[in-house]
Amino acid sequence: MKYKLYNQLVENKKTGKKSFSVLIDPDKVDISAIEQLVGLSIDAKVDYFFVGGSLIISNHLDACIRQIKSTCHIPVILFPGSPSQVSSYADALLYLSLISGRNPELLIGQHVLSATQVKNSGLEIISTGYMVVDGGAPTAVTYISNATPIPADKNDIAMCTAMAGEMLGMKLIYMDAGSGAKRPITETMIENVAQNIEVPLIVGGGITNPEKAYLNCKAGADIIVVGNAIEKDASIIKEISDAVHSIPVTI
Repeated sequence: MKYKLYNQLVENKKTGKKSFSVLIDPDKVDISAIEQLVGLSIDAKVDYFFVGGSLIISNHLDACIRQIKSTCHIPVILFPGSPSQVSSYADALLYLSLISGRNPELLIGQHVLSATQVKNSGLEIISTGYMVVDGGAPTAVTYISNATPIPADKNDIAMCTAMAGEMLGMKLIYMDAGSGAKRPITETMIENVAQNIEVPLIVGGGITNPEKAYLNCKAGADIIVVGNAIEKDASIIKEISDAVHSIPVTI
């Protein structure tokens, strides 16, 4: 399997180049509104689209991705609520294993059931250690996963969880406070994790302004993901993108 996007993420990390991803939940975005969202993202030089949700109760996944791909060249990466949420129209899939929880179905069980479908999808598959951190409010991911999130002040637990995920072979670590989180992940936790792993680090959940995105990048996040805040006000896409991309690149 060719790892085009993953290799790009690794190279970005080596040079310190930060990336911004807009998260689109097909259940929350009308197909008719995607064109405007994509237009704003192009103007803001957004790096990636993450597409997915905890449930995906609509039949809009394929249509959503096809609409994005028809209007821009920004890579589309599936961020599935379960490994079976697959669309061959995307460029890659984050194969999420919930390493912060103890639910065996989300560690490996659902992956076994979806393995053939995922393998035959033709997508670039990127194994991802997914860590849910307490964001101060119940979220869809904590309810669906039936797993207790990492306490917001337990930096050592987050650090060791990420290290274990990397040593088990995960190619990415994704720390998420969840959609609609009252508080985002702290810079201290991000820094502790970033300093102890070598794979790219994704951070999302509760990031509602460019200042927070900038501080998360300074703390060590390689990719910032924002979804819920953009659903409320799409105009902040450029401000957050500018903040993320303002971090100096080292060659």
